[in-house]
Amino acid sequence: MTGAGSDNRAAAVTGLGAVTAIGNTLDAISSSLQAGRSGIVLDEERRRRGFRSALTGRIADFDPARWGLSRKMLRTMCEPAQYACAATRDALRDAGLAPEDLQNPRCGIVFGNDSTVKPVVESVDIVREQGETHFIGGGHIFRGMNSTVTMNLSPLLGTQGANWTVSAACASGAHAIGQALMLIRSGLQSIVLAGGAQETNWESMVSFDALGVFSLRQDDPERASRPFDADRDGLVPSGGAACLVLEELEHARKRGARIYGLVRGYGFASDGSHLTRPTGDGALRAMEAALADARVSPEDIDYVNAHATSTITGDRAEAGAIAALLGPDVPVSSTKSMTGHECWMGGASEALYACLMARDGFIAPNLNFGRLDGDCPPINVVAETLSHRVRCVLSNSFGFSGTNASLVLDFAGVGSWRGR
Repeated sequence: MTGAGSDNRAAAVTGLGAVTAIGNTLDAISSSLQAGRSGIVLDEERRRRGFRSALTGRIADFDPARWGLSRKMLRTMCEPAQYACAATRDALRDAGLAPEDLQNPRCGIVFGNDSTVKPVVESVDIVREQGETHFIGGGHIFRGMNSTVTMNLSPLLGTQGANWTVSAACASGAHAIGQALMLIRSGLQSIVLAGGAQETNWESMVSFDALGVFSLRQDDPERASRPFDADRDGLVPSGGAACLVLEELEHARKRGARIYGLVRGYGFASDGSHLTRPTGDGALRAMEAALADARVSPEDIDYVNAHATSTITGDRAEAGAIAALLGPDVPVSSTKSMTGHECWMGGASEALYACLMARDGFIAPNLNFGRLDGDCPPINVVAETLSHRVRCVLSNSFGFSGTNASLVLDFAGVGSWRGR
């Protein structure tokens, strides 16, 4: 790879786990991505409650007991914490790590999460109805904090290292992976469980719906999310959780771990301008920083997993940044066309999706793409599943107020990185 840095600056991806609108196992998720299968539905409860748009990504067949979460554990776990615990347990199993591998100061947890609305609403409702805080119960405080994911995961797993939550809007999951890379690169941690989580309950989307940014294509839910398409009319919210086990490369090699690829670069930048209208400048600087950090050139990138959420201004700004940095030819798609916008978890889940594409040799389609918005510069949007050996991916995640994160994922030398 042209100009690539040494592997000791990268973090190995050795385990994956996710709970998503397109599947709860790696094979199911990969199958959905390859088939262009949407997980977007119409939520009748949102319709009844007066939402402008009742569209949402739906988590199907989620039973906490399947992942060994007892009723006692659930007292302190709200929805995103449950998803995150399930995804993390699957990722650890996938990585082949035993409990004793985690229970030391060299193993940490960094997750992205930026809301836990439902437990807060429930607590307030109880006080209004009962007139006393006594009726709330002790578990609600732990369910209602943004750090509920890492707060629950650390004692559950016995980790003794890093333990915190990143709250950075829709870039939270990507920033969590970036911080995990920095912890491993600096020598402070050998293993970091990095990921993101997002609640899917209607309460969490009331204010979001009021912004008027959701798609109104409610007569055809699976065709509602259409990033970069000229006829797009807004995003579709979604959620779940994703976890990537990141390891110092030599640590992974010594234990004979299977390695999906490397997180090689992380870039971040802020627009510094407006809460909801991205300029594209911060996105471009984050992408440039990620490539510089990974020590790769624009020519090395052979796929962009775009942040594109199917909004008018956001997609245009990102298309401009991609075109300015990479030109018109590199394949680009947004998996949000299938999953919906997974918000706080999106940066983590989309890094996981890239790992599955590299594992299975394809690029997922940008579902529902017919023709490029005329106000976007020319970019190569992949409208159909593409058989392709993915070698180097740029994965973008951008959030409110112009918090931007980009990751470079390297799959070019997977065979040579495997444990010995």
